[in-house]
Amino acid sequence: MSEISDRIERLNIILPIRDRRGQGAVDAVLVRDMLYLSAHLPTDEEGRPVYTGKLGKELNVEDGYQAARLCGMNMLATIKEYIGELDRVKYVVKALGVVNSAEDFSSQPAVMNGFSDLMVEVFGKRGQHARSAMGAYALPENVPIAVEAIVCIRD
Repeated sequence: MSEISDRIERLNIILPIRDRRGQGAVDAVLVRDMLYLSAHLPTDEEGRPVYTGKLGKELNVEDGYQAARLCGMNMLATIKEYIGELDRVKYVVKALGVVNSAEDFSSQPAVMNGFSDLMVEVFGKRGQHARSAMGAYALPENVPIAVEAIVCIRD
């Protein structure tokens, strides 16, 4: 078992397996050593939202944090699917979190910490990344957050 797989097991993280048939867009594109990841949502293995609602209205920061963490778990599953072993991740370069926010909600970075903290738990220092977190009026299926990222891959 790989180093990252061992760490994920110790952290009791279970990566989802999703059926991707019939999708016109792809979840990731690998260009040389950079993996560009489409926005990932806080969904279950069937693609159904686990969390719904606006931050600052139906959901609080902790709910958003957990939703962002689930986006990260879904993204880890995609990375593994595209490159084989998560040990091939050289570092997480950049992440963008778009948070479904009530008009007076301004804690988008605290929500995005759910994703960022997971990347550091899994990859250590290689999981530290540049990042942006911003609010949005609405997101698909009323999910609270969508996260996209760029990851550098080693051969």
